Amino acid sequence: MRKFLIYTLVLTGLFQMSCSDSWLDPKPHSFYVPENVYQDKSGFESLLLTMRKHLRYDHTGERHYICSEMSASDLGVPLVQLDFRKLTPSYSQYYPFLTMFTNCYIYIKNANVLISRIDDIEWENEDDRNAILSEAYWHRAYWYYRLVHNYGDVPLILEEVQGAKLDFATYSRWTILEKIQSDLEYAIKYLPSPGETVPGAVSSGAAYHLLTKIYLANMLYDKAIEAATQVINGPYQLMEERFGKDASKPEYNLIWDLHRPENFNLPENKETILATIDRFEAPSGAKTAGLRTMRNYNCGWWYPGVLDSEGKQGMVYSGEYRDLYGEANPNLVNTPYYRYDIWSYAGDDWTSTSDVRRADINWVDNHELKYNNPNSVDFGKTVNFDYFAHPRDSFYYIYGFPFYITYVPAPDPLINPMGSNGDWYVFRLAETFLLRAEAYFWKGNISAAAEDINKVRLRAKAKPVAVSDMTLDYIFDERARELFAEEPRRSEMVRVSYMMAKQNINGYTLENFSEKSWFYDRVMKYNTYYQSDHNVLANAIIMDSHHVLWPIPQSVITANTMGVINQNKGYDGANNNVPPLTTIE
Repeated sequence: MRKFLIYTLVLTGLFQMSCSDSWLDPKPHSFYVPENVYQDKSGFESLLLTMRKHLRYDHTGERHYICSEMSASDLGVPLVQLDFRKLTPSYSQYYPFLTMFTNCYIYIKNANVLISRIDDIEWENEDDRNAILSEAYWHRAYWYYRLVHNYGDVPLILEEVQGAKLDFATYSRWTILEKIQSDLEYAIKYLPSPGETVPGAVSSGAAYHLLTKIYLANMLYDKAIEAATQVINGPYQLMEERFGKDASKPEYNLIWDLHRPENFNLPENKETILATIDRFEAPSGAKTAGLRTMRNYNCGWWYPGVLDSEGKQGMVYSGEYRDLYGEANPNLVNTPYYRYDIWSYAGDDWTSTSDVRRADINWVDNHELKYNNPNSVDFGKTVNFDYFAHPRDSFYYIYGFPFYITYVPAPDPLINPMGSNGDWYVFRLAETFLLRAEAYFWKGNISAAAEDINKVRLRAKAKPVAVSDMTLDYIFDERARELFAEEPRRSEMVRVSYMMAKQNINGYTLENFSEKSWFYDRVMKYNTYYQSDHNVLANAIIMDSHHVLWPIPQSVITANTMGVINQNKGYDGANNNVPPLTTIE
């Protein structure tokens, strides 16, 4: 069914294909063209299923979007693109810093096809029409939210493109945010209530949660609090008791249960607002390449560079370690700040905290990795950094990681373990509390902000935060503790950066956004890899201030021969920019 989507001329195709006469003539290759598919309710629902599947790309595959966002933040660095000066509008090594832009417009295109054709048929039930249209609005808003917080001002496309179009224009991100806000305010009226949807479908709860983020971005704090409260007062609740897979195993805990993909869409998991569906047992065309959590986030424990006291290979890719930690190729190397510093509070540190999110059972730390090569003289002993060929090797080979998040084994033991197929959270109630806490913080109601954060902390058995310790940095520390590998970390940090710049807080301004931003200052403050002269794999670890935004792909700009698409400041071509549009015709 998905093949009919190839027919529609999408933004990516328009930008990347030449404009020959033969290409301009549509040539449908099957009866699955829009005119034949969208003849009834089921035709429109089939496209909704495609949109829901696209949400999985945030969390699945090698160097997926969430992994890549975190790898360019305070919580991590990208192993093979450590020097961000090598990131250009025409080149990104392995990571989707360019392709995310074009892919997002493919996802938006599908929403636009549905929105543009919703009234091509006569609906027997107007409620069905409104609910389907509203979910399409939600998906379009979701991807535009991600675009404007990774690329800033971008083209705004609100309808199906049915012919060659080469005059796209850049719109102000503020204009785009206002549009997706109004779309969601409409959608909330018609989306089904929580509990009335099938797993993977969008409810009014998911709409209120996304709208909370958009209200924050637009600095409408009262509305953000109201929207978050709609979610918090709904049928959702923070999970407080063991449940689901492994619930009968006393060695684990509630945090472990919350992060078993098999538990994400269980009816008893009242914390899930929206989660994707991706099952190993599904047909090949209905599942992804897998979550790749073990490959993306775990340290490279099995590499030959993990040497023993004789300078020989101390680790081998086999046995228990293979099954537990998988073929790790850390596409995100997490920072010491995440591993250690954020767990220190009120006299505790990462070794003594009562916070079960840092419990020993939930993490793998350096001292727990033992040489497993039976031919090594140090077999069974703790891996020793002093034996490595270069001290920098510890950056890549051995470091602590949150095993409770990354461990997703494949049901088939013959499959190379890298993080198998599994459901994954899009939105979870814990984040709603943290969003409302941030809205309270911006309003100056610090005690209410602390109260919301402490609901999340106390569930994790962490010491409550004192009102006097409540800062914006603390809120984002808590987001890291709770939402690692789950939230679009960079998007949320850039959102705050724009908020501060628009209000001229701490010297940040919109005019100098690419020269000075809260995002960049926080990264440089807490990500120690960018603070010193590291050089790993002949690749310097460098980030500059303009990397607060990723570049617009040059292929997109070049192909748009009848209009101007702006480039972000700091990248080649920005001198050709024109003022972004602020009015939607």
